[in-house]
Amino acid sequence: MAKQANLYSFPSVKDNLAPALRAYVISCQDAGLARHNVFKVAVSGGSLPKTLAQALLAPSSGPNDEVKWDKWEIFFADERAVPLDHEDSNYFLLKQELLDKLPAGTTPPTVHPIDVEYLNDTQELADQYEQVLVRSFASRDSVKLPIFDLLLLGCGPDGHTCSLFPGHELLRETSAWVAPIEDSPKPPPRRVTLTLPVVTHAVRVAFVATGSGKKEIMKQIFEEGAAGGLPCAWVNEGAGERASWFVDNDAVEGVSYPRRPFSL
Repeated sequence: MAKQANLYSFPSVKDNLAPALRAYVISCQDAGLARHNVFKVAVSGGSLPKTLAQALLAPSSGPNDEVKWDKWEIFFADERAVPLDHEDSNYFLLKQELLDKLPAGTTPPTVHPIDVEYLNDTQELADQYEQVLVRSFASRDSVKLPIFDLLLLGCGPDGHTCSLFPGHELLRETSAWVAPIEDSPKPPPRRVTLTLPVVTHAVRVAFVATGSGKKEIMKQIFEEGAAGGLPCAWVNEGAGERASWFVDNDAVEGVSYPRRPFSL
């Protein structure tokens, strides 16, 4: 039987989850640097950037606890078709919560936002963003899928992740790396997103989900598995033990799935 996703549950986001997430991200960073001297990470929006900031802006405790921002290449797991300074923009959210708060003198990471020239045509917006991936991950002909060192994702109350929604035809997309969506059930409706094969091919996938509002959907994801049809559960199935969930105890209250003590 394939190995299952890791579920790490913590009493407190600030005191327990954030430090563990920091250790995990730095471990993924160091593995990426050992492989190809760059750390390629894709991030989503929602409450994730705030938790990421708690984790990554904390002071370093020593040489093995350093975020090497100058080696990071940041992509977006999904993005809304809005200007980069719009409150719905995932880029704007990450900039506000994390990038603008990097310590003075930090060499900033390389960040790849969408090209706002194509906001009126989501297919072209997706195609252009796919070309950004092609230029970074090698030519399209030589690589079937881009392999991110780490994807940092959230989980919506309906079990969606990125802009992959339950029951949506986009879940069946197998050839595109980045796809448009015009009818997102959650506003704003027009977006672009990494496709499911790209998500599940990452070296590591980390989900962050917190709060008691998540416990019902977490029950479905972890107790019904992929048979329940939820995108988060499909990622768990596709990534197996390469997927790890960082949650607080409130989010998994009553969920019958084995928790693991966090360790690297």
